[in-house]
Amino acid sequence: MKRSLPTCSALLVVVATLLLAACGFQLRGAYVLPFDSIAIALPETGELYAQLRRSLMAGSAVQVTGAEATPPAQVVLQVLGDQTSKNILSLSAAGRAREYQLVRQFSFRLVDGQGQEWLPPSRISIHRDITFNDDLVLSKESEEALLWRDMQNDLVQQVLRRLAAARAPLPAPAATSPSTPRQP
Repeated sequence: MKRSLPTCSALLVVVATLLLAACGFQLRGAYVLPFDSIAIALPETGELYAQLRRSLMAGSAVQVTGAEATPPAQVVLQVLGDQTSKNILSLSAAGRAREYQLVRQFSFRLVDGQGQEWLPPSRISIHRDITFNDDLVLSKESEEALLWRDMQNDLVQQVLRRLAAARAPLPAPAATSPSTPRQP
């Protein structure tokens, strides 16, 4: 007995769905962030600021403001460093670069209005390798630009995951006076 094509397709979809569910795969959902508002200490005209803001607002109910906004946000994302570099990995026999490594290092911390750390200084380092060919200069430049954009997307997702893992600092223990004097 032959099975019809729609029946086989439906069966294949069900099997694929069950396999994905069994391995623990799930779509990236909204982030549950432990704060109500965040200020991002980056220039508001920058691409990274815009992408972080868009991702925070799309994936959660958090209000996003600039660092100088009033009233102040509950927490501030302080950027401690953001460096990019392009390193030569290998050379051709003629001494020309054949392979590069693109590197982006981003460090930040999350503090509240009193300066207490919600997230200690954290560093994210992202690397991508790219080959170079003198005959394909324009396409390699396009590939490099695409890799830089991909690295920034990856950076934003990693920052969001770390922000979701942040916790409010514990209140400082109250100073207690000793009830009995110490004896030497």
